[in-house]
Amino acid sequence: MASQAPSTYDLSRDRLTAYFDGTARKAWEDLTGDAKVSGIRATVRAGRDSMRAALLGWLPDDLGGVRLLDAGCGTGALSVDAAARGASVTAIDVAGGLVDIAARRAPSFPGEGRIDWRTGDMLDPALGDYDHVVAMDSLIHYSPRDLVTAIVALAPRCRRSILFTVAPKTPLLTLMHRAGKLFPRADRSPAIVPVAEGKLRAMLGPMPGWRIARSHRVNSGFYMSHAFELVRD
Repeated sequence: MASQAPSTYDLSRDRLTAYFDGTARKAWEDLTGDAKVSGIRATVRAGRDSMRAALLGWLPDDLGGVRLLDAGCGTGALSVDAAARGASVTAIDVAGGLVDIAARRAPSFPGEGRIDWRTGDMLDPALGDYDHVVAMDSLIHYSPRDLVTAIVALAPRCRRSILFTVAPKTPLLTLMHRAGKLFPRADRSPAIVPVAEGKLRAMLGPMPGWRIARSHRVNSGFYMSHAFELVRD
């Protein structure tokens, strides 16, 4: 029997693994740490900090007893913040190198908060069930169809909310991406797929038992991201 051809989701995931575990690892370690970075990357760092704060603000202040999946944890800043508020976090990323950085940086937590660091696919059903799922800037590299397919796959294993971000499809972002080709390779992000808000809302509309609640956009120089909160009806 012939093996099944990899899906577009699988192909995109494998490209991301190669990118973030390759030449991009050092750049992302610097970007998400305290190292001095270029002006372009400084705007990205500030934007990511702002978005992370917004997503964490959509979660309960007290996360004691809460199970959270950080789907695409990167170097782990959101996982650490959630665990500091008492959450039991499963932090997973396709890039083992970034997970290694995250685990090395993570502090110990005096309360019940803890982090289980994993390398692999965020859609793996073996990860179990959660109260909240957060996918910050980890689905922006997938086509709108694959992005929605991923969210639909996560939904049955989530009890309360799914928080995720997309690259908004705007004229400004299109121009910025074109301009980005002029900058040194170290200042380039991996390919992202902008999605129109109206199209995304229409594609998520048929999800039974879920609705879009809040949304929030962050514009910070070369960082532009739009967050959505899906909650149980």
